[in-house]
Amino acid sequence: MSEHHFVSPFAQRFNLSVPVVQAPMAGGPTSPAMVAAVSNTGALGFLAAAPFSPEKLATEVAAIRALTPRPFGVNLFVLDPAAPDDSTVRHALAAIDPLRAALGLPPGHPLEQYAPDFQAQLKMLVELRVPVVSFTFGVLPRHDVARLQAAGSYVIGTATHVAEGLAWQAAGADAIAAQGAEAGAHRGTFIGEAEDALIGTMALVPQLVDAIGLPVLAAGGIMDGRGIVAALALGAQAAQMGTAFLNCAESTIPAAWKARLRTASDTATRVTPAITGRHARGIRNPLMQQLAGQPGHIAPYPVQNALTQELRQTAGRTDNGDYLSLWSGQGVPLGQKRPLNIPAALLVNQLDAEWRVIAAKIGALNHQGEA
Repeated sequence: MSEHHFVSPFAQRFNLSVPVVQAPMAGGPTSPAMVAAVSNTGALGFLAAAPFSPEKLATEVAAIRALTPRPFGVNLFVLDPAAPDDSTVRHALAAIDPLRAALGLPPGHPLEQYAPDFQAQLKMLVELRVPVVSFTFGVLPRHDVARLQAAGSYVIGTATHVAEGLAWQAAGADAIAAQGAEAGAHRGTFIGEAEDALIGTMALVPQLVDAIGLPVLAAGGIMDGRGIVAALALGAQAAQMGTAFLNCAESTIPAAWKARLRTASDTATRVTPAITGRHARGIRNPLMQQLAGQPGHIAPYPVQNALTQELRQTAGRTDNGDYLSLWSGQGVPLGQKRPLNIPAALLVNQLDAEWRVIAAKIGALNHQGEA
């Protein structure tokens, strides 16, 4: 990191001048405008495509390609089709319906589909030949990883502990996104209990680097240049940052969500499966607290997620922060010094300047020590 310069094999491969990956964040933040702005500024933009039909996925990728010639990524959730029994759905709705009523919505009902068809999404992703793809919530079979690589895609698997990293290594992945406990939104855990997989970024990254021998991206709690330098020092080849980008002009989340980010403290977030049926970190609010207070009424993901979706969308339209899923990482207060609705390109430029200044200071200290 001397000479204010850091080049990792990952950064070289995608011609990144900034060792930052904008994390894929489903549910509104990662618009094509954001993805393209980040990539155009020398970092790697990432589209969260998990909620999309294959057709919508193709449309969003086309929109990104119209805005940037540079590499970008697309993320999907690895999911089996959901076919919940009637009692599971009715049980979940017993807790959700009073909240729906509070927003003027009628009682909920079972749905025909609880999530897009993952196999159809994957088929489209192969056809789209995007530069980088990443996956969360599971591990792909080796033959699917090979299909994507044959289409020219670089495959990143998400790991919350070493066993998951080893599973992705065995499947043939090109790199691992190490998701520390500090990270906002859904936990990627797919081996063992989610509660046992809350390993902090500082502990997780070097263990994955040592165990796996693949490029590792550090995710969770990284909000500024200090965090980027720390990630690189731990052996990561880039810092993957999500919460830092929620505040951007191109982030299409409701104003109420952005407002909560501006006032959240370091203890404001909690990890709970209550909102979506899968453990996720967000800012505590009445939606989270009321559903978490009835643990016996939480359906598994993606069923719970789908059953609370209309409620959360209605809250978004009316800018009601009490009933939104306010996904956020533990580093959220560190972003409050930046302007509200900062352009993503300006944020990337600031992050680049910050980490280079810190790296130069470290280099100068080393130089003094050598002298």
